[in-house]
Amino acid sequence: MKPYVREYPNTWWLSRRPYFLFMVREFTAVFVAAYCVFLIYFVYKLSQGPDAYYGVIELLRSPLSIILHIIAFIFAIYHSITWFNLTPKIFILRFGEEQVPPFLISGANFIAWVVVSAIVAWIILVV
Repeated sequence: MKPYVREYPNTWWLSRRPYFLFMVREFTAVFVAAYCVFLIYFVYKLSQGPDAYYGVIELLRSPLSIILHIIAFIFAIYHSITWFNLTPKIFILRFGEEQVPPFLISGANFIAWVVVSAIVAWIILVV
C-alpha cells in the first residue's frame, strides 16, 4: 500500500509572508556561499603572484563585479540580521530560575557584530 503524500504547488512559499521571508533568507545563503567561493579564488590567485593578483583586481573594477558585490553585501546583511533575530528562539539561556530575555541575546549578537566590523574596518582602513 502506497502512503498518502499531499501535493503542494511549487509556489507554496508565496502563500504566506513568513514562508516567503524564510525562503528569501535561505536564498541569501546561496549568495553568501558564492562569495566565500570567490574569496577562496581570490586567495588562490594571490598565491600565484602579482600578475594574477592584479588580474583579479582589474576584474573587481568592472561594473558587473561592483553590482554583484553590492547585491552580495545586501544579502549578507539580510542573512545576518535574520540569523541574529532567530538566535533567541534557538538558544534559550537561563540565569538561575529566570530565562534571559530574547532581546538581550540578539542584542549581544548585534553589539558583537558591530564591534568586530569596526575592528575589521579599522584594520583595513587605518593599518
